[in-house]
Amino acid sequence: MSFRGRFAPSPTGRIHLGNARSALLGWLQARAAGGQFLLRIEDLDRARCKPQFLEDLYRDLEWLGLDWDEPPLIQSQRDDVYRNALETLERTGRVYPCFCTRAEIARAASAPHGLSEEGPRYPGTCAPLSPEARAERARARIPALRFQAAPGEWCFEDGLHGRYCQDVATVVGDFVVRRNDGVASYQLAVVVDDVASGITDVLRGDDLLSSTPRQLQIYEALGHVPPRFWHVPLVLGEDGKRLAKREGAFAVAELRERGISVERVLGLLAAWSGLGDGEPVSLEELVRRFRPELLPRSPVVAREALLKTALGLD
Repeated sequence: MSFRGRFAPSPTGRIHLGNARSALLGWLQARAAGGQFLLRIEDLDRARCKPQFLEDLYRDLEWLGLDWDEPPLIQSQRDDVYRNALETLERTGRVYPCFCTRAEIARAASAPHGLSEEGPRYPGTCAPLSPEARAERARARIPALRFQAAPGEWCFEDGLHGRYCQDVATVVGDFVVRRNDGVASYQLAVVVDDVASGITDVLRGDDLLSSTPRQLQIYEALGHVPPRFWHVPLVLGEDGKRLAKREGAFAVAELRERGISVERVLGLLAAWSGLGDGEPVSLEELVRRFRPELLPRSPVVAREALLKTALGLD
């Protein structure tokens, strides 16, 4: 299969330069490989995703020159697809209804296993419930659906981090694949959508590195081969915290509206990616320069001095 990559943002705010860097690197990887680059809109959090942010996203990507080869895939329009995947998992006994609240999970979580990014490890409270007990509880509370994590370490070879392993059952426990409001979880949707789009390579921030073993278990349960993964270290602010969607100098739209040239912005993103020194650069030149082995293996700090110099803000 020819190379197919993607960028999958959530329209919950104006995209910042860290988001733009992820989009750029995914686009460069696809174009350098002579492959296709797709766009997916992850808008399952319907309370936070706004039409204006989606319009800004399209405008920002077009301004940067990052085109895509197929119509964007919109997650909020794919409820039936996710429901079909969940039905497959139900038929094979890989999911079960969970009636626990967050507070109940926090109280029941066992101390030795600590926290994952989903919160306290789920201790499996609802897994042994009988059909009668489940029916009784369903009268009072609509359940979520949890995926029954397979025991033991799940490992994969990341293109940047090398071999990565996680015992999902021990670290995370059984995890949610459908919320109790009926909406598919990120872990399920990302797998279903990457399969549907024929994605061969996923380049994304390494804040999602620890999610990958969960996704690998879903790939196997649904009978699909996973893509290759490339988890890029994040861009951090000078305070050591990851950049967040907000107004200001880190918002691409803000730079565009101020008349900063796109070549200057690309030069800054290239400097943060091991592909340049901060000087203005074209997309065509970056495609020629792109090599995955040049990408950084540790977080990049968005130093104010470099930012101002690269963008001509002195």
